[in-house]
Amino acid sequence: MTATSSPGRAEIDTLRSATRSPNRFTRSRASSTGAASLRPGSDTVALGWAIGATVVAVGECRAVKLLFVGDVVGSPGRRALRELLPLLRDQHQPDFVVVNGENAAGGLGITPKIVRELLDDLAVDAITLGNHAYHHREVYELLDTEDRIVRPANYPKGNPGRGFTVVEREGQRLCVVNLSGIVFVQAARTPFAEVDAILAEVRGRADHVLLDFHAEATSEKIAMGWHVDGRVTACLGTHTHVPTADARVLPGGTAYVTDVGMTGARGGVIGVRRDQALERFRTMMPVKFDTAEDDPWLNGILVEADAGGHATGVEQILVEAPG
Repeated sequence: MTATSSPGRAEIDTLRSATRSPNRFTRSRASSTGAASLRPGSDTVALGWAIGATVVAVGECRAVKLLFVGDVVGSPGRRALRELLPLLRDQHQPDFVVVNGENAAGGLGITPKIVRELLDDLAVDAITLGNHAYHHREVYELLDTEDRIVRPANYPKGNPGRGFTVVEREGQRLCVVNLSGIVFVQAARTPFAEVDAILAEVRGRADHVLLDFHAEATSEKIAMGWHVDGRVTACLGTHTHVPTADARVLPGGTAYVTDVGMTGARGGVIGVRRDQALERFRTMMPVKFDTAEDDPWLNGILVEADAGGHATGVEQILVEAPG
């Protein structure tokens, strides 16, 4: 991880105050749909995911923290991420950091340069995308060759990129899955059958699973949360750029939120200049949108998960960028 300067103690204290929120939910669980057994003399757990009637052992894993950052919008969002991520790492000590880069290049898609900035300069573990994944043709080759970036898995087969990946850090393996909704947005296949197929394919290869569900309709997102409850560590909604107030741990042990929100300028309209958005609404005429600059914030979710791969806590992170 690199940064322009080391965070001072005052900066960290300010961040802790800003992120202290009642929106943190934990639960205790007497039983779950995942199968886990404590190994004698060890504080790790032998994990097995229950998929249908089949339980497949993965191996030893430990409790982890997962930090997921909502849609990074344009240069204001990238600046906010660059300034705040080192502080969040210092405060929360996440084991994995996953960022949605769907809008990182001027609000539309991502470029190879920005991919390298996120993966190399900021040491992000994985990047997820969405409906603007193919906006910049120059990134197509990188989508095929860089396995730490994923686009929606239910896009047409043969399109550039992959829909899920497994990243490893300090012996822990995280599967990152990206799916698109089909209500009000376009995709080739239903995400519900797609996620079933992916979970069947990755069993035995990951200790925890994070699903970024990039979708418009709240009903479809909530349905997906119930569909994967107990089978993934976290099901986190993206795309609308507005954080929802329903972060929770579902009964089966899956952390869920309908939308994480965006990392970008809150002074605009979902990341674009408010004067341009208002002109579009007032006149109903085409308007060229530019990325808003005012009042950038970072929106994210911190998930705590036990050694059995189930979420034990989820916390919304809504932080104003300095300056």
